[in-house]
Amino acid sequence: MLIRGFRWLLGTDFWISIFGTQTTLWLLAIAFFILFVIYSGYFVFFEALWQGQTPGKRVAKIRLIRDDGKPIGLPQATLRALLRPVDELLFIGVFLIMLGNKEKRLGDLVAGTIVIQNQLPIASTTIVVSEQAKAFSSELLEIADLSPMLPDDFAVISEYLRRRVAMLPKAKNDLSLKLANQVKEIIHLENIPKNISSDLFLEAIYFAYQQKNGEWRG
Repeated sequence: MLIRGFRWLLGTDFWISIFGTQTTLWLLAIAFFILFVIYSGYFVFFEALWQGQTPGKRVAKIRLIRDDGKPIGLPQATLRALLRPVDELLFIGVFLIMLGNKEKRLGDLVAGTIVIQNQLPIASTTIVVSEQAKAFSSELLEIADLSPMLPDDFAVISEYLRRRVAMLPKAKNDLSLKLANQVKEIIHLENIPKNISSDLFLEAIYFAYQQKNGEWRG
């Protein structure tokens, strides 16, 4: 009897008996809205403030970044948070991750973000440039003009080369291809040689840019 009374107290019948049907529906709608704002606001606040991390992500040592390798901002965090209920309650995110080839849920696809491991192996803090990339960098300096590249562009490439070892293979390939195409447009390079992968191309750009600016010490 006590349990039944407790359930009735938590149910809509109790509130309808006090406020009436229409008022109760409005109160329930407002309550759900407040809960949604608190739920979504938690992710927006921390992911925007902590550069893609919530307390849970910090413990799990994962982080959100944009598809171009830059830290996420308020727009990306907001889009992910607004679509989180769709991903979680309707299980759309699970199906997209399982069936898609980008290993992203709906929020990531719309916001243009990916999840990466935040704790990097010690070796990854140093950017390793292959000998093939160094050789191709000499050719790059002859066939392309790197002067349109801004320090911010170079910083994005550097960040990717540091973090790539922590990325899932598919996410790594997608991001390197996108960055390579962006760089190709910046330096007005028509085509990348077929024997040069996007990852190797970014290594060569990194090495050539440092050589051009007298910064290479490796």
